[in-house]
Amino acid sequence: MLRTLVIGAHPDEPEIYAGGTAALLARAGHAVKFLTLTNGDAGHHRMDRAPLAVRRAEEAWRAADALGVIDYDILDTHDGELEPSVAMRSQVITAIRGWRADVVIALHGHGPGHPDNRAAGRLAADAVSFVTNRNVTAGKPPLPRQPVCLIMTDYASTSFHRHEVAVDVDDVLEAKLDGCLAHASQFLEYAPWQRGFLDRAPAAGDVEAGRAFVAEHWARFLAVPEGARPALEARYGARHASGVRHAETFERAPYGRQVTEEELRELLPIFGEG
Repeated sequence: MLRTLVIGAHPDEPEIYAGGTAALLARAGHAVKFLTLTNGDAGHHRMDRAPLAVRRAEEAWRAADALGVIDYDILDTHDGELEPSVAMRSQVITAIRGWRADVVIALHGHGPGHPDNRAAGRLAADAVSFVTNRNVTAGKPPLPRQPVCLIMTDYASTSFHRHEVAVDVDDVLEAKLDGCLAHASQFLEYAPWQRGFLDRAPAAGDVEAGRAFVAEHWARFLAVPEGARPALEARYGARHASGVRHAETFERAPYGRQVTEEELRELLPIFGEG
């Protein structure tokens, strides 16, 4: 059984950027955990921090149920205040070791966008460097080897993100949409308010309308990204890839255990055989 840890900055990021991959791994019998390094308590136009943090934790567990994710850990760091400190790095080391991760999926550690996202990406990279070091104590025993690490995109990294590992998520699209919809505070309230279409958001209980709403307004994180077809063809073959409508792509991280293409296929048995 493969053990995968997806590390985001805020609850809802693992779902929209890697939720399909997580669902596929879960359906194949593998263990997936989501970890966010802040509690997301700044992400609303009406709610105050404390009740929002509680609500977002509840939403996270509903999302986990939709995707088959078996654990969801949210660190008690204020949204907007994440820094790549040694103390925070130690918490991430503990999380990776505690999960005994074979694979870590994280955010980019550079570029524009939310500073929490960049900090989360850097913390993941820095933590992985120490997960096998017995002299770095972090509450959990060191791993026997570093995990294989992949980098997911986010809203600010699409211009430089490299589509090196592509996953066909057509079969789990509804699960991914439902994982996103579980975060109603974000996908039906805050983000639509920020982007100016709150008046078009459906009621939280209208599943079909909600799926259509997310599919329309977050299409760039659902559809096959521009430039990703070669990566899909490399993993599924041209015939299969030509029919893929929804995909998630990842960069190979420069940190962590480096593997060959064949080893990556063996490690992540969700690519198909073409």
